[in-house]
Amino acid sequence: MSDDTYYNAFEISPVPSPGPDAVPPEPFRGIYGMPAFVNIPTTDLAASVEFWTRGLGFFELFSIPGTLVHLRRWAFQDVLLVAAESVPEQPPAMSFSFSGVLSQVDSLVEACRALRPDAVEGPRDTPWNTRDVEVITPENARIVFTAAKPFDPDTQEARNLEAIGITPPGETPGDNERHG
Repeated sequence: MSDDTYYNAFEISPVPSPGPDAVPPEPFRGIYGMPAFVNIPTTDLAASVEFWTRGLGFFELFSIPGTLVHLRRWAFQDVLLVAAESVPEQPPAMSFSFSGVLSQVDSLVEACRALRPDAVEGPRDTPWNTRDVEVITPENARIVFTAAKPFDPDTQEARNLEAIGITPPGETPGDNERHG
């Protein structure tokens, strides 16, 4: 693997650099071509919207009454709740993850548990330096809220990342201009 396999491109993301003072961006209300999004079938649009907005911190961007609700948090965090006749009885193994900041973890857990007490697992720390919360929504979707922890070069997590070629910004030669 060459030194320029990975490079710092954080400027294209709304996710702030991890740290104890990281501030989440404001909800993004612009219309853009969505590079990725998730469709979630629901038998109760109103109940789903309530959970996603009050528990997970999304807002309603727009809706087609009785058919679809487009939810969003930050730029590129788009969810389409789609009216359906039925939803799976069990959550799938697959999950949908969205980023936040560490200061949001506890309030998200509290808000989701207030709405669905048994819907939350975690938070738990991962080997790739995040703190994750798994939530099962009313539609039985498996959602993971993930927040990067501050980078500490003396941790096992840092060694895990370095072993696959990911180093902190500023330590890797190159920049986006060279790769774009």
